Amino acid sequence: MSRVPYVPGFARADAQGPSGASPKAAGRALRERLPRSEQGALSIAAGRPDPVGAVEASNAGRLPELTPIRVGRMAASPFAFLRGSAGLMAFDLTNSPVTGIGAQICGDAHAANFGLYGDARGGLIIDLNDFDETVYGPWEWDVKRLATSMVLAGREGGASEDDCRKAALDTVGAYRRTMRLLARLPVTEAWNAIADEELVSHTDARDLLGTLERVSAKARKNTSARFAAKSTEQTADGGRRFVDAPPVLRRVPDAEAAAVAASLTSYLETLPDDRLPLLSRYAVHDVAFRVVGTGSVGLRSYVVLLLDHRGEPLVLQVKEARASVLAPYVEKAGFPMPSAIHEGRRVVLGQRRMQVVSDILLGWTTVQDIAPPGRAGAVAGTGRPEDGLLDGLPFQVRQFRNRKGSVDPAQLSGDQMDDYARMTGALLARAHAHSADPRLLAGYCGKNEELDEAVARFALAYADRTEADHAALAAAVKTGRIAAELGV
Repeated sequence: MSRVPYVPGFARADAQGPSGASPKAAGRALRERLPRSEQGALSIAAGRPDPVGAVEASNAGRLPELTPIRVGRMAASPFAFLRGSAGLMAFDLTNSPVTGIGAQICGDAHAANFGLYGDARGGLIIDLNDFDETVYGPWEWDVKRLATSMVLAGREGGASEDDCRKAALDTVGAYRRTMRLLARLPVTEAWNAIADEELVSHTDARDLLGTLERVSAKARKNTSARFAAKSTEQTADGGRRFVDAPPVLRRVPDAEAAAVAASLTSYLETLPDDRLPLLSRYAVHDVAFRVVGTGSVGLRSYVVLLLDHRGEPLVLQVKEARASVLAPYVEKAGFPMPSAIHEGRRVVLGQRRMQVVSDILLGWTTVQDIAPPGRAGAVAGTGRPEDGLLDGLPFQVRQFRNRKGSVDPAQLSGDQMDDYARMTGALLARAHAHSADPRLLAGYCGKNEELDEAVARFALAYADRTEADHAALAAAVKTGRIAAELGV
């Protein structure tokens, strides 16, 4: 027993789990209340939202001229539908059993939300890379969403049902084994465990090596400079500006560009002080609107062109941050949400809590007055609904095209899918272990494959459910019930 009094913010010297048990024993005890086999249950509640109605509801508040693009992307395949329907899956998960163990969860941990990105020294990191829906909630929800996405990606790629089931099993097995490894390590080693160079051997993912090498080579070229070279032109005064490339990239009215640029002042206040000299050497030259990925289409998202003294570009993305679609559902599962929170801050802090290394320019801001793209006449300080203006919207800010690269899971062979499943399962376990005690989770997950088998059953069943939901959306598009722009 320590002779030093308890210091708030640290563990107690005699720290134990519930009822005096060690965290690992407490995790094992949870199996009595909730056997791991029950994690395979899928119960679709009466009153479940119509999938087409759920898509329509999720389009509320988005720019109406862009929602057909979002619908078209979701209608492309069942896997694409899953990527755009995190809220619908969260509704369904509220009827599934939960252990009560909380973690900072991604909220949208599907197979396409892992990838490569650059660190501060030019190296490449592989990790989770999308946190729009991140909240503190049930760790099981991320695991089940990831396993389900493996099944759907495999089916889209033509894999056999046995291969799809094995990918789901391997996802959960890698998560479970990695959590057990982290539980055995000293805390500081566990925090940064499984460096990228060890990831392939840790997950026995050698069949994926060639794919990772090709993705890495492409990611190294995916930079702000390359994007700016393709998307900007020189101005008469020697600067540069964005060039219209509709519907993906569009110039915006001067007042709208000014409002976004002005918001960068408060963004700087969210960065560590040592980042400020770096950004002070860049000047803001232009702002444009750029359409983003499936789940975020229709949100307000801008690219900001910065140039240094040599005219070399750095591009920031200023992306609208809405409330997580999981928020009402995690509360039903027993994890209350803060009563008031800046949604950009929520996204950024969630990302920092889950990643080992995050973008050094990651921050958040509030844009005080903006008009939707194509609507001129924004007047600073009015915020009048009749003017189409939006006052005080929260945004996240990050580097754009920061050497990002990703594996398309639907293009993988069966052996590669298994490798990718193990890799992403391990990365998800590491991310959860930053906020949940890995000893507690390892105690529940256990040594055998009972949890793996259960979640794989869930994944196959929920993949079937998603295919039915996708079919309903495709039929609604065909009949004209909901507008869709395909192939964009």
